[in-house]
Amino acid sequence: MAVKDLSKRKFLITCVKSLSAFGVVFGLWPFFSSMQPSRKVEDASKPITVGLEDLQPNEVKKVLWRGMPIYIIKRTDDQVYQLETYTKMLSDPSSVNSEQPTFAMNPYRSKRKDILVVVAVCTHLGCSPTYKPKKSSVDNAWEGGFFCACHGSKFDLSGRVYKGVPAPTNLLIPPYHFVNEDTLIIGSEGSA
Repeated sequence: MAVKDLSKRKFLITCVKSLSAFGVVFGLWPFFSSMQPSRKVEDASKPITVGLEDLQPNEVKKVLWRGMPIYIIKRTDDQVYQLETYTKMLSDPSSVNSEQPTFAMNPYRSKRKDILVVVAVCTHLGCSPTYKPKKSSVDNAWEGGFFCACHGSKFDLSGRVYKGVPAPTNLLIPPYHFVNEDTLIIGSEGSA
């Protein structure tokens, strides 16, 4: 009786298994790589640098960060004083119920009294409020701030929501820090 040589069979089985495993990995590679964010998404999520040297008092600079409009406003001394005194008309003057970094838990909702950095998206339904700094430009009780024309929500010059409007919370404050007097980085709170 002849002895069968099983080494060829084992070799073929090993080759088929190896090629099958390679085929599965090769076939699943596009699936797993599609779960990675694109370069465009990665770039959009990075912090942005904004120069403030040309920003004048009572002026707004508009930028985009993570696809959201950001308003950067240089407030006047009168506007800063107003933020400390006109709080009885506000729904959340201390920003207890609002989403914001811890550095913004003050009447100015900012790191510097004169500069406000705020996400310009109404917390009601996502419209973009208009910057209306002039007193009585919306109604007689208006002290200046942001007005959302979509449903009538009003916010003061710190983005704090007024009482009796559809918006439930204050405008969002993004993470940011100052590199120097005239340079701001939005998207990072910097080192402590």
